[in-house]
Amino acid sequence: MKHRIVVLGAGYSGAVAAGRLAARLYRDEVSVTLVNAETDFVERVRMHQVATGRDLKFRPFEQMFAGTGVELKFAKVTGVDVDRKTVALDPEEMDSGEMDSGEMDSEELEYDTLVYALGSRWNPQGVPGVAEHAYEIASRPGALRLRERLASLTAGQTVTVVGGGLTGVEFVTELAESRPDLDVAFAVRGELGDWLSPKGRRHLRKVVDRLGITVHENAAVTRVDADQLTTADGGTIPAAVTVWTAGFAVHPIVEATSLKVSDTGRIVVDETMRSVSHPDVYAVGDAAYAMGSKNKPLRMSCASGQPMAWQAADSIAARLTGGKLGHAPLFYFNQCISLGRKDGLIQYVTTDDRAVNATLTGRVAAVYKELICKGAAWGTENPTMGLPTRRRHVINQAVPLHEWTS
Repeated sequence: MKHRIVVLGAGYSGAVAAGRLAARLYRDEVSVTLVNAETDFVERVRMHQVATGRDLKFRPFEQMFAGTGVELKFAKVTGVDVDRKTVALDPEEMDSGEMDSGEMDSEELEYDTLVYALGSRWNPQGVPGVAEHAYEIASRPGALRLRERLASLTAGQTVTVVGGGLTGVEFVTELAESRPDLDVAFAVRGELGDWLSPKGRRHLRKVVDRLGITVHENAAVTRVDADQLTTADGGTIPAAVTVWTAGFAVHPIVEATSLKVSDTGRIVVDETMRSVSHPDVYAVGDAAYAMGSKNKPLRMSCASGQPMAWQAADSIAARLTGGKLGHAPLFYFNQCISLGRKDGLIQYVTTDDRAVNATLTGRVAAVYKELICKGAAWGTENPTMGLPTRRRHVINQAVPLHEWTS
C-alpha cells in the first residue's frame, strides 16, 4: 500500500509543502493529495490591490502541478477527524471553478500523514456590527466584494480602515493613492506604526500625510454601524464603508479536533512542524503555532509560511525514508510594506521580529517589495527550490509504514 499524504489548503504554505513532498518521494510508494476550495492559486498578499481594482495573474493549479504527481481535489474541507485519520470534503462548497458540483457527493478522505495548511481568515474580534457592516480583504471573495462596493462610491464619501497592522497600512495607502477623490481614514488602537522604528514611523507618517489620509489614533473601535464607527471613549468616526483589518483568526475546523492548540487556536507544533499531540499531523502557515528565534512564536505571514512548509516537507520525507532529520532555524530579517504603487518601507528587524532603526524607503523600497511578492509566488509555483541534487528517497523498507511515526 502507498503511504497516503494529504495536504489541506493550497496557499503559500500548502502548495509548497505538496510540491516539495512529491519531489522528495517516489510516486509508487507515496501518494500526495492536495485539497483546496479554489482551482487557482490566490496571492493573498496582494488582496489590497485586488480590492482597489487590480487584476492579478491567473495561476491554475492544474498547470502548476502538471507532471509532479500531486493529485488535486477541489473541494471545501468541512471536518477533520485526527483520531480516525479522515478528512470530510464537500465539493458543492467550492469557492470557484468550473466543476459540476451537482453530480458530486460529499466524500471522506483517509490519510496516513496530514499536512494542515488551511490558514486563517479575518477576525471580527467579537465587535458588534463588524460581520453585518464591515468589509474584509483576508480572502479573494472579500476583496472582490469590497472592490465592487468601492466602485459605487462617489467623490467625497468616507472609507475608514480599522486596524493599524501591516494589512491595514498597505490597504489604506493603496486606496488613498488609487482613489484620491475619496475621504480615506485610518482608525488604529494605538499610535500610527507603533511597531516600527522611529525612522520607519517618520516615513509612514510622511506618506500618510502626503496622501491626505485622516488618522484616528488611540481609537479602539467598539461598534460598527452602516455609516459610522463608535470608539471606546464614546466618540464616533464617519464611515460610508468600513474595512476591517484588525487581525486574523484560525479556521474554526481546528477547534473541533482533539489536536493540541494554543490560546489563539493555532496547532502547537515542534521544530519540525509536527503536532505535539498527534505525530501523524503536521501544521504549517497561519494555522501553526511554531517557535522562531529566541523562543518567540512566528507571526501569521507569508514570510513565515513558506519556510515552515519546507521544514515540514523535509521532515516528513526524512522520517519516511529513515534519513537525517534536519532543522533550519526560522528567523526574520525585515518587514516589507507597500505604501501604494510608488512608495514602500522596508523595516529591518531582529531575528525575533523586533524593529531596529534601519529602513529602506521610497521608490526603491516599493520595487523591493514587488520583487518579494513575485518571489513568493514563484516559490509557490516552484516548490523544489533549495532541494539538494539527490531529491528522491526510497521509503525505508526496514520500517513498516504504519510504524514510521514512532
